[in-house]
Amino acid sequence: MNPVNTDTIRPSGREALLDHETRLVYEWAVRQRRVEPADPARMAGDLGLTEARCRRAVDLLAALCLLVRRPGAERGCYATVGPEAAAARLTGQEEARLRLEEAELGRRQAELARLRAEVASLAPVYQSQGGGSDASVRLLEDAYVLRSALDSVVGAAKEEVLAIRPGGGHPEAALAELLPRDLGMLERGVRLRSVYQHLTRFDPPTRSYAELVIAEGAEIRTRAEVPAKLVVVDRTTAFVPARRATGGALMVREPALVAHFVRLFEHERGQAVPYDTAPTAARTVTRDVSDVIALLLAAGEKDDTIARRLGMSTRTCRRHVADLLARLGAQSRFQAGVLAEREGLTVPVDVPADVPVPR
Repeated sequence: MNPVNTDTIRPSGREALLDHETRLVYEWAVRQRRVEPADPARMAGDLGLTEARCRRAVDLLAALCLLVRRPGAERGCYATVGPEAAAARLTGQEEARLRLEEAELGRRQAELARLRAEVASLAPVYQSQGGGSDASVRLLEDAYVLRSALDSVVGAAKEEVLAIRPGGGHPEAALAELLPRDLGMLERGVRLRSVYQHLTRFDPPTRSYAELVIAEGAEIRTRAEVPAKLVVVDRTTAFVPARRATGGALMVREPALVAHFVRLFEHERGQAVPYDTAPTAARTVTRDVSDVIALLLAAGEKDDTIARRLGMSTRTCRRHVADLLARLGAQSRFQAGVLAEREGLTVPVDVPADVPVPR
């Protein structure tokens, strides 16, 4: 039997593949036990459908293996097939192919794990010869090393993971990798608490991820502006950005520094509001973003700097600035800053003096 190309018969969106008329044609065919080339005309009369619609239904039923061509019969002569047998015939080969692909993926993952373990086994040699930095603060030299260390430490979390994630939205591919890890962590009873920027509420991939993990017990809050990225695992290990073009980071295990970063997180969380995508929440965070833009305008910041700090595009930032000028009745950015200060929109929130902000 030739493999069935299921891509050509999949419905789009939530549309039903087998509509009412196709089901009527299948019921008619089951009663007759077969379909002959001339039968669509009979079906049309019996079922009150057009002949063209009956022919399309027969073609679809044949594509779904609910009708199969009778051996030795002319074109258009079909026998009816039960739904379970049709489903097995329709999906069997593709399911077998997927099982083979899963087995190959498992084999490759095992090979990569062995390769990683083999290379990592040289870590004691590297450290004993003075390589790297002090174990309490370790430089992760690039994004690949950071990703490996972060996956290892977060994957072994026992109690909680705290995270500050800047940006107005996060890459869909990255979120697809995070989701199974984070859901598995929540299932193990590990608490996940995060602070995002307000604009993530309007980014569909980030919103979808957030709603899924919140449903499993995670806590996500948002602020207009947050410090640089921060991850703290079990209050013993923190990851903060390093000033390197390669995208590396510092992995910090020094207890005093980790405690500082925990306090930074708790401060940011205390200033943030629970994640919600309802219209009332959207209006609240939009006004909050506008107030922070007023503060930054009063400080003389340029549009591109404001956009970067709030996780938005420069174009979006300019739209917000224009809306703010209109709301304040200002004719210029300088006047907007003065009016915003007069209305009390430019009073900054103080960060505790003992909390280092990693920018």
